[in-house]
Amino acid sequence: MGAMSSSVAEAPVSAASRRLQITPESKQKPLIVDLLNDWQYLEKATHRLICAWGREVAPWFDKSAIHRHVWDQAECVRRLRERVAQFPGGKPDAPVSGRLEKLANTVLLAPTFQDGLDGIYEILLKALLTAYGEYSSHAHPVHDAPTVALLHEINQIKSQEFLWYRDFRRRFPHAGHAGYRATVERAIADCGGFHAALPLAPGEPGARPAGAGTDFKLARFSARNVPIRPRHEYMDYVRVDFPTSIEARRLFWGVGYMMEKNLPDDQLCWIYDGHYLPWEWHHDISRHLWDESRHGDSGYSRLRDFGIDFDDVGFPGYDQAERIKVLEAAAKQEGITLDEAFRNYPKYLDPLRAEHITRAQMYEHVFMIGMVAETGHFIVKQEAYGDFKEGQDLESAEMMLFDIIDETAHVQYAHKWLPLLGEVCGVDNSTYRERGATIRAEYQKKNDDLSAELAKKLPRIPGNPQFDFYQDLLARIRRVKPLANAVTCGPRSPKPM
Repeated sequence: MGAMSSSVAEAPVSAASRRLQITPESKQKPLIVDLLNDWQYLEKATHRLICAWGREVAPWFDKSAIHRHVWDQAECVRRLRERVAQFPGGKPDAPVSGRLEKLANTVLLAPTFQDGLDGIYEILLKALLTAYGEYSSHAHPVHDAPTVALLHEINQIKSQEFLWYRDFRRRFPHAGHAGYRATVERAIADCGGFHAALPLAPGEPGARPAGAGTDFKLARFSARNVPIRPRHEYMDYVRVDFPTSIEARRLFWGVGYMMEKNLPDDQLCWIYDGHYLPWEWHHDISRHLWDESRHGDSGYSRLRDFGIDFDDVGFPGYDQAERIKVLEAAAKQEGITLDEAFRNYPKYLDPLRAEHITRAQMYEHVFMIGMVAETGHFIVKQEAYGDFKEGQDLESAEMMLFDIIDETAHVQYAHKWLPLLGEVCGVDNSTYRERGATIRAEYQKKNDDLSAELAKKLPRIPGNPQFDFYQDLLARIRRVKPLANAVTCGPRSPKPM
């Protein structure tokens, strides 16, 4: 029997068009390390650019896409940082050229939201994919296989981002601003198309985070394209009936989870305004953001299962009181009814810009979400999970379980980051656990007092529009999936807040 031949030996790697990563002057650090850090800055900049403009995306499922992209971009940055750290002398936080910051700010400062999307998802994205493809084609396929592999992974992620953008453009055509496009393309050319690492000028401190050196402000209110209030007010009934009616609780959780879509749009501001915090914080908040977005999708999909949509319950903001103030002022100024202002709310809400989150406010945001809102709801969520299972509504039970799992991680994020946030933001964090317990108790008492007051005065007479609407919502859910324990389920804990 003849000797076996080696396919490897028969197919030598040609060095003709290869891109060497060492020079006669090289020591222990290949050339790719500095280029990886440039790419990392650009992926981090893309992450920030999506946060900067993302609140202006109005359609529900496009919001879902934007929130997923924030997490995907965080994962792109993670991959690049880990690869840099694997090299001798590789420092993921090493400074990079200020030309990259200038480019990122050029993309950010678009004349309109739609042009901003063009800059992020078409011009910059394609330039990055071109650079990654060029390196992957010319690097040694064995020597630097780990870099090539991670670039393939990033290419797949960014290709999905582009496919969303292409679909968005088909639904929302836009004639891009020619001057903006030309300026962004010149800035990319000035950076060499990202094909080689840009040297730092002598004494140059390096690029700041995208937007940190500009006067750009995010939208004050996250955009909507659906009603922002329910057809009739009904949540007071839910608040009162929550401890005694499993059907009221099932309606609440569908709406409550749908409403969680508000938090990721707020967290876009956390990420953008928290540029001074370590990357690992941004990575954790990005995952938290995507989780909350999925909770919103869970609640909305369950409401749709029950035949309930935005025309019924609306999509209010957590900042609804502030929205109403703006609309009331607009109605008064223009001499129209408040209902008219609500019908045309984007005209009055969308142009407004937010003030930046102060460091003390940043601490408070993380504290209130982690130590009050999420920690405070674990008991009622566990009760609902068990009751829905017992009632044989496994879809609703599953929705509860996945939220409980995610929220457990989010509370751990708060414990992890509040000490550093307290230090960085100048806030005393020494008694944060006790403070959280005190505030939760205050919220519980406030809810209990309000529920008792509402129970005395809420009309429960057929023919009352609010009561009839509440009963109709419960009936719709009941028709789709009656609960086996609707009558036998005993009293449970009241709403925590």
